[in-house]
Amino acid sequence: MQTLAVDHPLVAHKLTMLRDVTTDSPTFRRLADELVTLLAYEATRDVRVADVTVETPLVPAQGVQLASPKPLVVPILRAGLGMLDGMTRLLPTAEVGFLGMIRDEGTLQAQTYATRLPEDLSGRQCYVLDPMLATGGTLAAAIRLLFERGADDVTAICLLAAPEGLMYMEQAFEGTQAPIRVVTAAIDAHLNEQGFIMPGLGDAGDRLYGVV
Repeated sequence: MQTLAVDHPLVAHKLTMLRDVTTDSPTFRRLADELVTLLAYEATRDVRVADVTVETPLVPAQGVQLASPKPLVVPILRAGLGMLDGMTRLLPTAEVGFLGMIRDEGTLQAQTYATRLPEDLSGRQCYVLDPMLATGGTLAAAIRLLFERGADDVTAICLLAAPEGLMYMEQAFEGTQAPIRVVTAAIDAHLNEQGFIMPGLGDAGDRLYGVV
């Protein structure tokens, strides 16, 4: 598994504003959208392309286009929805699947309550959107499901990650041959006793959409 904490002043600036408790939900949504686009730029460095020739106004030119099958973007509901527009802005031709998962606050284990994904993901590159990589259980369960359906390359895009979650991911997928990448704006200090990232930015879903 590869982990990339994107080192860029615009990423750091937007993340700082997301952390600020005084940032309201509309501003939080806008900043998250902008930050995901910056992270997606790094996350798609290995997106598969195919050679193509196009006609310029003067002469033919060699270039590339996204290869088939198209990449699949998978936001984990509900907070992952706040990252979808920022990702599809960079990959407008990607297909989108949805995965509903929730963490049991008692056991900290992930439970799946909804899936809207192709049954066959053979040969597909997948990009999973999950704002907070905390314990790692939810993200690991999501990636396992994608692999079970045939995906052969998965990149997770997270606003923040905790060391404990990254360690859990490395252990969970030790020996896995398929590429797994985690791209994040920062790796924070640790998890608290409730499993929240510290210093973090609070509950991403609540800050995006309000408490429900």
